[in-house]
Amino acid sequence: MSTKSKVWFITGTSRGFGRIWAEAALLRGDRVAATARNIETLTPLVDQYGDRVLPLALDVTDRASAKSAIDAAVAHFGRLDVVVNNAGYGLFGMVEEVSEPEARDQFETNFFGALWVTQAALPHLRAQGSGHIIQVSSIGGVTAFPFFGIYNASKWALEGMSQALAAEVMDFSIKVTLVEPMPYATDWSGPSARKAEAISDYDHVRAGILQMFGKMPSGDPQDSVLSLLKLVDADNPPLRVFFGRGALEVIEAEYFSRISDWKRS
Repeated sequence: MSTKSKVWFITGTSRGFGRIWAEAALLRGDRVAATARNIETLTPLVDQYGDRVLPLALDVTDRASAKSAIDAAVAHFGRLDVVVNNAGYGLFGMVEEVSEPEARDQFETNFFGALWVTQAALPHLRAQGSGHIIQVSSIGGVTAFPFFGIYNASKWALEGMSQALAAEVMDFSIKVTLVEPMPYATDWSGPSARKAEAISDYDHVRAGILQMFGKMPSGDPQDSVLSLLKLVDADNPPLRVFFGRGALEVIEAEYFSRISDWKRS
């Protein structure tokens, strides 16, 4: 297990997982290129940790901006050890309810944003012959729930791309891990979320799924820190890892259902 000081590049560090993980990395002595749409939200990090933080304004949906931010981080710190594609948001809406702009915007951030940052980082990681790309997926990237169809689709796309990527970059000693969290008490379902205009015919479906999620315990985001640090320090990290309780049981039931369907077909 490697515990050498690392250089991180983290998207979406204004709040939520991104901010908590950036603070955890800095607290243990690592250096962080912290990105956010509004760079002013990163001022407290700079005030506390000084030149171990490089604050960068980044809209991940802008491919050129992603490349500029990655290049600036490498120019400043000399290398990148951990690239965390954390920026993303939830879109609430039945498949029929979601508008074209809402669907496209969801993919632009959750999938293409991660793709652009990954593509920008890979030449540097290949040149140094090392690196670890952390893709923040979701339990909704392994299964799918009513009312979250387009969000699920964006995370399924991220999962497929990342699994292929892991095989492509293995010979360059670059590692890829998909982090698949259960619900946590971040603002994913609050200020960060977007909601499609409701169609009343789906109200009973909506009520049922909201009731189900309401009964699920939300994890404390701080509890994810030790798991993440263990992951980035591992010599042979897994391709996929669940964060939060109950995920394995959910996915075991999902895959049992799939296998049963395939056998029956």
